[in-house]
Amino acid sequence: MKMAERLTKIAAKAKVPLVFKASYDKANRSSLRSFRGPGLTDGLEILRKIKARFRMPVLTDIHEPDQARAAAEVCDVLQVPAFLSRQTDLLTAAGKTGRVVNLKKGQFLSPWEMANAVAKVKSTGNNKVIITERGVSFGYNNLVVDMRSFPILAKTGCPVIFDVTHSVQLPGGQGRASGGQPEFIEPLARAGTAVGVDGIFLEVHERPERALSDGSNALRLDRLPELLAKLKPISKLVRSWSAS
Repeated sequence: MKMAERLTKIAAKAKVPLVFKASYDKANRSSLRSFRGPGLTDGLEILRKIKARFRMPVLTDIHEPDQARAAAEVCDVLQVPAFLSRQTDLLTAAGKTGRVVNLKKGQFLSPWEMANAVAKVKSTGNNKVIITERGVSFGYNNLVVDMRSFPILAKTGCPVIFDVTHSVQLPGGQGRASGGQPEFIEPLARAGTAVGVDGIFLEVHERPERALSDGSNALRLDRLPELLAKLKPISKLVRSWSAS
């Protein structure tokens, strides 16, 4: 709730639209010992309160087809995690809810293969699909972002989002946990915005070193206003070219 309040104020001041994302369960953690979250029931109740209090759209992950309906009763956007982006039953279950479906591109997939995932969701009659790029595996414990993927993904006709903070993650890089290179968040965010993405996905935390999940690749909350201030003029310039 505290994070949602801070983000609402930052987004309002920056005059940028905000979708709040949080997971009730992080089901694909590196280690069995890693913190997963409050679970489906309690987690969705928290998201329900956030949505009601701050009047902003909320997004959460689903990991199993049976979770789709319950999550859709609360959330505006259902996210299919990258590792599950080819799971047909999960994609169609998300599509059948009628909610916006955000497909995270698998680290093991080429950008053109995401057209197949989009088709699975749209087969349900739901055309409200977003694609999110989060890097591709490049050797062990490393991800890279191919900027060519963004115009390729855009050919699907779906809005394309750049998950900057997961792209600087080093999956499993600490053995029992993932590492990260947060120093590259800003340059990658600027690069993706310059390419013309439709939105930026950022994990933020007041004190990333104390975060229970993904802290090693998160942006410090107090650095978010400065980053948004740098991205806005880049986006405006790129969109002015597109309009002309």
